[in-house]
Amino acid sequence: MSQSSSQALDVRVFVPIERHRMLLEMFAALPVGESFSFINDHDPLPLYYEFRSIHGDVVGWDYIARGGIDWHVKVTRLEASRGRELGEVSTLMDLRKMAPEDLTHVVLHRYGMMEQGGTMEIIATAAPLALRDLFHEKFTDQHDWNVRRNEPGHYVAHIVKRAPGASAPASTVVAEHDARPHAPARRHEIFFDAFAQLHPGEAFVFINDHDPRPLYYQIEAESSEPFTWEYLHSGPEVWTVKVAKKPA
Repeated sequence: MSQSSSQALDVRVFVPIERHRMLLEMFAALPVGESFSFINDHDPLPLYYEFRSIHGDVVGWDYIARGGIDWHVKVTRLEASRGRELGEVSTLMDLRKMAPEDLTHVVLHRYGMMEQGGTMEIIATAAPLALRDLFHEKFTDQHDWNVRRNEPGHYVAHIVKRAPGASAPASTVVAEHDARPHAPARRHEIFFDAFAQLHPGEAFVFINDHDPRPLYYQIEAESSEPFTWEYLHSGPEVWTVKVAKKPA
């Protein structure tokens, strides 16, 4: 199952949730010592930590190319592992295996890709209070944080993603940006410049030729301002999304 760089699987053609499912299945079936490589449109670091959370410290992870929309990674199974049976949860995030500087981005990125009704299991040595407070701030009525175990050295919580309890207040569309004529790197600049210019209660419409969901994950991880993301049209050739800053 080894792949040369010319045989790398280009997962950019798939929606993000399908990318994770496919690559998780590929690693689970990978023999010891074998590798596969794939190309993504953003840094797939959250997937590395998901592999390690489920399978343990048996993951070789080598960047062949970094940056822009061309992230090329070679993944190798270093040792045998049975892997964790997820059961009732959608994914497992073992915070003990994460670099502190990556933790918030990784967890929020993966949570953003979960379907409503899905559950993320968090494992830590102690209650991650800063992360819990961040969830309460950003997803006040859109999640349940259920502590399953809280003992010295071992903390487990289940985070259930659910729909908001009430509709978001209406927002005023102040701009429309068609990113299709622009190069991919410029599209990111257009999106984030437009978001930075919004006042609470305002929105802009963003038009793209593929699902701009990676931008959602990035802004969810990096922005401290509450926002909404609403698809007005979902492909296959044109994707239109309305992005708003929530009223104060």
